[in-house]
Amino acid sequence: MNKKIVIIGGGGHARSVIDVIESTNQYEIVGIIEKENVDQNLQTPYPVIGTDDDLLKFISQGYFFAIGIGQIKTPTVRMKIFSRLKELNAKLPTIISPMAYVSHRAILGEGLIIHHGAIVNAGAKVGDNCIINSRALIEHDVFVGSHTQISTGAILNGHVKVGEGSFVGSGTVVKELVNIGKYVVITAGIFVRKNVEDNQIVRIHDV
Repeated sequence: MNKKIVIIGGGGHARSVIDVIESTNQYEIVGIIEKENVDQNLQTPYPVIGTDDDLLKFISQGYFFAIGIGQIKTPTVRMKIFSRLKELNAKLPTIISPMAYVSHRAILGEGLIIHHGAIVNAGAKVGDNCIINSRALIEHDVFVGSHTQISTGAILNGHVKVGEGSFVGSGTVVKELVNIGKYVVITAGIFVRKNVEDNQIVRIHDV
């Protein structure tokens, strides 16, 4: 019998998360939890079954949870939801698309989603509540801090370090051995050749 799982959030990223979860054939998606007063006509195949106030009810029923909220400017919302679920002892599985490759020598945190076509190579460490999006490449011995999003087609070369709460945009390439700080936003399509300090926004004219 498949495990029952609830998705937090019902926007565009949630639709991608749903697709990954369905592809695993390990979970039965029960429905979506959304904020109060949100438009109930979400473009997902699953109904809204409650709000944040209903979390304890679903936790008591033994359901699993996946966070379907993405991040670009800030990881704050994802971090708050993750912390709340942890406080309530919710079950937050790491979900890996069967079309992704994850080395058995990689170390993965809790509650992260690895999307279709992504690669996580040997010796890589990925923290809690991360998004490794479609066709992202996490090369050998890379460290990705918790609450970080590595976007579609981004490449982190060997021994790169990315601090918690950061965002690496689509198609960005980070040179080997580069350190990226905490709460950094790197926009799409950049080749990052040098270290980036905490709390920076890196745009294409900056490199």
